Amino acid sequence: METFHNGKVVYHAVFGAGRIVNLEEERMAVNFIRDGLKIFLTADAEDELSDTPFENETSGGNSDIQSIKEAIREVLYEEALVGATPLASRWEGGEMVLKPGSANLQGKSVPIDIFFHKIVMIRNQLRMLEQNINASKGLSDREKVDMQQYITRCYGSLTTFNIFFADKADWFVGARSE
Repeated sequence: METFHNGKVVYHAVFGAGRIVNLEEERMAVNFIRDGLKIFLTADAEDELSDTPFENETSGGNSDIQSIKEAIREVLYEEALVGATPLASRWEGGEMVLKPGSANLQGKSVPIDIFFHKIVMIRNQLRMLEQNINASKGLSDREKVDMQQYITRCYGSLTTFNIFFADKADWFVGARSE
């Protein structure tokens, strides 16, 4: 395998296709299309990750449909149509340090890009929920509006994290006053 770098598309026997989103000396974070973010020890990654899909990724019940689905996922991912929301440059390489209120407890440090990725995943899942609500045939229009208001309030609660987004178009937007 050629060297690892941020943005490189890799494959895992269990998790399928993914993209390296954070690479450090001792560990790397890979965002997999189906399974989300997974952390690997850099020393072990050569044995676990590949440049090409594994044979068993497309085997199973209906291999033609599985192959097509995997190819579509891969194209969407590689063309940055999914999973490629950029972090604002001022935060790149940054670290979030959490300090507990009690001095006898140990703090925790989290790379900002991993934290940011989790925020983006929440946003994407809220968008999917929104689409499923709007497409639902079992809900009345009133029920759809009520559920939509809960999602809008969630977006409003998450506006604090807009500082991490490079592009204002990716921001969370809550209810606007009229």
